[in-house]
Amino acid sequence: MDNKHGVSIVIPVYNEQENILTTLGRIEKEVKIPFEVLIIYDFDEDNTLAVLSNADFKMNLKKIKNAYERGVPTAIKTGLDNSTYDAVVIVMADCCDEIEKINLMYKKISEGIDVVCGSRYMKGGQQRVKITLKPLLSRLAGLSLYVAGIPTCDSTNAFKMYRLVLFKAINIESKKGFEISMEITLKAFSLGYKISEIPVTWTDRTGGTSKFKLFKWMPAYLKWYFFGIKSLMKKF
Repeated sequence: MDNKHGVSIVIPVYNEQENILTTLGRIEKEVKIPFEVLIIYDFDEDNTLAVLSNADFKMNLKKIKNAYERGVPTAIKTGLDNSTYDAVVIVMADCCDEIEKINLMYKKISEGIDVVCGSRYMKGGQQRVKITLKPLLSRLAGLSLYVAGIPTCDSTNAFKMYRLVLFKAINIESKKGFEISMEITLKAFSLGYKISEIPVTWTDRTGGTSKFKLFKWMPAYLKWYFFGIKSLMKKF
């Protein structure tokens, strides 16, 4: 049976009690297309769950335990497994993503695009964050791949929407963290899927602690960066 028209909003969480209600409130207010929210958690003691148990939202909200080993890539895979709509968007629980852009992303999916990238580095996009090594490396990776021929300036941003059928052709290998978004984008490009981007504003978290582990995940990012370069070389 075909999936319904609309979007599954997959939110991986890890102790996000300070942010999750704000993020869900923005989703309920801003998203104008049919949707469901899939909260993917690793362990029963996650403090996000206690906050959600007392929340009163009218949206279709499901709390789903990670079906694989703990981590961001497997949480996203669990979300993909449980999606009931024809598109999936990955949203962070820490209020950093521009939620209202989900509507435009889905419009592009409806027009035949397979991967819609929220781009901080294209014209109109921006990143409200302290200048540190992480955003500098992200910008360098995204823009260098774009100049080389990848059709997005922001391969590393997790805020992307995917046509669900894409994952019948892509085997996710990522084990570490948010490099999964780079893997999916570059594999989709190598297989000839249509990729587009829209400008987004990314705002650094105001509550809680970032779960991003730059140096631990760097080798995985480099792996997919060079995969993208090799894919480009094969096409030309």
